[in-house]
Amino acid sequence: MATNDERPASRSARARRTAPRKTGRVTGEAVRLHPEQSHPLPPDERSLAGRILRDACPRKAHGEWKEPDGRADPIDTLIASSIGRIPQLIPIRYGRMATSPFSFFRGAAAVMAGDLASTPISGPRLQVCGDCHLLNFGGFATPERRIAFDINDFDETAVGPWEWDVKRLATSFVLAGRSNGFNDENCEEAAWAMAAAYREWMGRYALMPILDAWYDSIDLQEVIDAIDDTEFRRYARNRLNRAVDKSASEKEFAKLAFSAGTRPRIKDEPPLIYHAADMDDEAIAHGLAHVYTTYLESLPAPRRVLLDRYKVADIAIKVVGIGSVGTECGIVLLMSGNGDPLFLQYKEARASVLEPYVGASPYANHGQRVVAGQQIMQAASDAFLGWTVSRANKHMYIRQLRDAKIKPEVEIMRPTNLRNFGSLCGRALARAHARSGDAVLLAGYLGNSTAFEDALADFASAYADQTERDHAALLAAIRNGRIEAHMED
Repeated sequence: MATNDERPASRSARARRTAPRKTGRVTGEAVRLHPEQSHPLPPDERSLAGRILRDACPRKAHGEWKEPDGRADPIDTLIASSIGRIPQLIPIRYGRMATSPFSFFRGAAAVMAGDLASTPISGPRLQVCGDCHLLNFGGFATPERRIAFDINDFDETAVGPWEWDVKRLATSFVLAGRSNGFNDENCEEAAWAMAAAYREWMGRYALMPILDAWYDSIDLQEVIDAIDDTEFRRYARNRLNRAVDKSASEKEFAKLAFSAGTRPRIKDEPPLIYHAADMDDEAIAHGLAHVYTTYLESLPAPRRVLLDRYKVADIAIKVVGIGSVGTECGIVLLMSGNGDPLFLQYKEARASVLEPYVGASPYANHGQRVVAGQQIMQAASDAFLGWTVSRANKHMYIRQLRDAKIKPEVEIMRPTNLRNFGSLCGRALARAHARSGDAVLLAGYLGNSTAFEDALADFASAYADQTERDHAALLAAIRNGRIEAHMED
């Protein structure tokens, strides 16, 4: 869904030779609450500093991937990441990951984090997504009721090397293309286009006044209007119209709830939506009071005034995604006195998978870490985004459930569509990184040639091969009974 002027030219031949470089493992430096800002220095100095970074870490160095000595067994990593999850849901997580290498990749952020820590980095650190794959981008309603395109998942956000987001995103395009049956050239072209757009847009943000770059956003309607593919443009417009034709809460109420006497209830659809055994009326009325009050205290005053018009009617566990399966996630139904519904989603916030490599979070609550990272990286964030602590003392964050949310349907994309979507995601990621990092410094490093995108396409292809090997290891672990998987219909 990229506009015509965002399409990079076809990629050139790429060199693969690299030298050992500095990697992303933790050093002795203190973990900062926010990335250090270099903007007070003159632009010429910052651009030169970026170009100097190439001496220690050439751009082509990012193209190499090979398994490091002593690489952790990926199945051991997955098992370790399942500790503390709801036991009966863990097989669903493994079953979803077993579907394809691309599905495995979506749930294996912890595996890739360890691998990325062995790869070269240029030095600058900024607020990163931490789980930057193409299905974590999409459209959603802003508080001003526009439909924006942006990153929309920040469970693993942290201050870390900027390259890690770009490499994970590039790899996801290669794997998505392979899942669609595209040839190697088309898969690499999509990854290359993403990285090229990232470089080109970082250069644009480097030339903008700071406030203009900070406030920049991507309007999904404008993106759709610029699609060349007539059939795909018509399909995308229809999806957008369906997303905004009525409020999210009205649509979710019709799908997820029913009226039981004077009190609405969330429908049970086990094993994916269900009420916990101790979630009776008394627990909702009393046991959740502190949790909800703590959440309200994390919001700005206008949002608290708004939510004071609602009362909690019901709460249920809801299994979502792949990486989040087994963590404590669910939905809360609130009702106003005049019968208006509002659905909120709560999600457990665990330590970021990046923390072993960038240092522990400086935030006392991982829900606050997620909220802060999201508000730094997104052009506009959910009005109800806040954090709290659960009854079981787990860190949580809360947001509105599916407010006109539009997910990319990659499986129906043709190679040209995937390439254009890559350009759009590269633009969005550059904008997100420019909000906490120095676009002038990064643009100086990235330069004007295709060296960076050439390297990223090489890396993405090589790491996609690695993911396919890891996926095969998961299937073997399921067959030999090392782990249990529940395959959904």
